[in-house]
Amino acid sequence: MNGDGAQQHLLFVWKPSGYELVEQDGDPPAVGAQVEVEGKQLRVTKLAPSPLPGDRRICAYLGG
Repeated sequence: MNGDGAQQHLLFVWKPSGYELVEQDGDPPAVGAQVEVEGKQLRVTKLAPSPLPGDRRICAYLGG
C-alpha cells in the first residue's frame, strides 16, 4: 500500500491472454457494479481477499 492512508483494491480482469491484476485507488466496487477496463464494461461478480500472499487489499473479480 502507498502509506498515505489512501485505500487501494485490486481488479481481477479476464483477458484472452490470461488473467491480470490491476491496482486501483479508492474503495472496491460493489458486487454487480459495472467497471470500465480498457474501454470494456465488465461486471463485478465477487469480492474476495487478494490472491497475493500477504496482501490485505480486497480483490474485485470481473466478468463479461
